Parts: sequence; C-alpha cells; structure tokens
Amino acid sequence: MPPPHLTVDHQEQTPDVVCVGETMAVLSPPDARPLAEQPALSLGIGGAESNVACGLAGLGHRAAWMSRLGDDPFARRILAELTARGVDVSGVETDPGRPTGVYFKDPGPDHTRTHYYRRGSAASGMGPDLARHPALRRARIVHLSGVAAALSDTCAQLLEALLLGRDDATRGPAVSFDVNHRPALWRDSTAGAGRTLLTLARAADIVFVGRDEAEELWGTARPDDIADLLDSAPVVVVKDAEHGATSYAGGVRTFVPALPTRVVEPVGAGDAFAAGYLAGVLESRDERSRLRLGHLAAAAALRTRDDVPVMPPRDQTVRLLAVDDDTWAATPPGR
Repeated sequence: MPPPHLTVDHQEQTPDVVCVGETMAVLSPPDARPLAEQPALSLGIGGAESNVACGLAGLGHRAAWMSRLGDDPFARRILAELTARGVDVSGVETDPGRPTGVYFKDPGPDHTRTHYYRRGSAASGMGPDLARHPALRRARIVHLSGVAAALSDTCAQLLEALLLGRDDATRGPAVSFDVNHRPALWRDSTAGAGRTLLTLARAADIVFVGRDEAEELWGTARPDDIADLLDSAPVVVVKDAEHGATSYAGGVRTFVPALPTRVVEPVGAGDAFAAGYLAGVLESRDERSRLRLGHLAAAAALRTRDDVPVMPPRDQTVRLLAVDDDTWAATPPGR
C-alpha cells in the first residue's frame, strides 16, 4: 500500500490532531462464540489513540498517529491500514528490538473480554524525548489516553511531559485526555492507577471519563461530583454508557442523551465518541453539537465488531445536529 500523499503546502501537512499511544494487531472471532471454540480468527488493528485518529479522519479532519512499532508483519499491517484510513503515520518509529503488541478478543454472553500480549512491546519503549517532536507543537489538539500511562514507566513519563511539563507562556496545542482505565494493564493497585490518572486528567484541557470508571478509580459516581474533582480542566466530559454524556465547559453543564442503538460490541465506542466530540471542537460547534457528534460516532462503533467503525456520512450528521431534542432522543442512528 502506498505511503500517504505529501503536498508541498506546509499547512496541508500539518495535522489538526496528533494522537499518541500504542496500536496492536487484533485477532478476533468472526462470531459471538468464545475464543476457545473458534477454528479461525480474523486479523485487524486496534488502539485507543489510533482509533481516535481514524475516527477524526473519517469525519474529514487531518489526523496523525505517533508511536513505535516492531519490525514485523503486524507493524506493516497497522501502518497500511491507518494509511488507508487517511491517518498520517510519518511520525511512527520502528524498533527492531521489540515486537508489535497483540491482543485477542474473547466474546462472552455479557461482554467481550480482551487478552493482551503487549508487555515489552515497541510502544512501551516510548519515552519523554518524544514530547519534543515538532508535530506535537504544530497541531491544534494533542490527544492522549490513560492506556499509555500503564504501559511502562517511560510511557508514563511521556504523558507527564506532554501534560504536566507545559509552559504556561508557550502552552502550545490543547491537550485532550481520555482516562481510559484498563485495570489489567496496571502493575499496582487501583489506588495507584487512580492517583496517576487523576493527576494527568487535571492537567488536560479536555478530559473524557466514563462515570463507571470514575466511580471505580475515585469513588465518585455522580457526573457533577466528577466534574468538581476535575475542576482544574477547562472541559470535562462524563460518559454514562447508554444513558448519555454530560459536558462541563465554561461553567455550563450540558447533557445529551445517547442514541437508541442495538449493541453488537462495545469495544471502541469510547474512542469513537472522543473522535466525534473533538471533531465538533475543531469545527467550533457548541457543546450540544459536540456531544451529539460524539454519540453519532459511538453508535457507529457499537454496531460493528471492528475497533474502528465507518463514520456516519456528513449529510446524516448535519441533519441530526439540527433536530430538536425530542426528535434526537427518538431517532435510531443511521436514519
């Protein structure tokens, strides 16, 4: 597959959003039977931050993904697929001494479990030196997630450099942070993860957090209490699964209910929501429209087994952003 087309116009090469984190090869069953009963698996890719980059590219924005990959077929598959989806991968480094991470999906009657094989991966070798990359100064938004903080001490230091090491006088791009707590990745207790993720979230400009993960990490179950806990962040978005999402921005609380959606698999829905919301930020939309774009993107993810869904077409999003609240709440996505 050919590399991304490069234009001589510097502005065209500058991404709107740079997403930093690990992407892995994903091995998935073709149906809902458990992994142990499957005779064959399909190969795809997945990673919280690159999922967001793909979602933004699918919604018409320039998105880049930065990370490290091994020198192996999984890496080549990841680069080819992200390139095909319109994501700039020119900032990705190859580490011949470490492998590309892999994970498996294991469907179950209540939820899909994930089995990670990523310890010592190429991405876990990222460190604070990456924070000096020029693309991370030129973008309008840098998007990070708590997944990267759990990969290694050096990855945690990278997030600290990007979030805590900013100079107020030359602050640079807005930094978006999705808490994305993955308990299986943390080597210490939930309390340790809670302290680290709270510190990082409070330093961000835009924070995404699930109501359930905030309750697990910090003992805060109500969206208003979560916003109070993170009040140093200018924008806090609390997601509450099928109920909806609430944003706190500029002292204003905005709630938008989720769309009624038949769920095939929930993996990737939070990343898609972040992509939709950030697209609304880039388009200077109001908070209600940003949350609606998030829900539309999340609904597309919920309707597929793929980590990265096809984003809804522009004419559909424009129409649904304009409807009244009653029509919105009653409209199945895709219509």
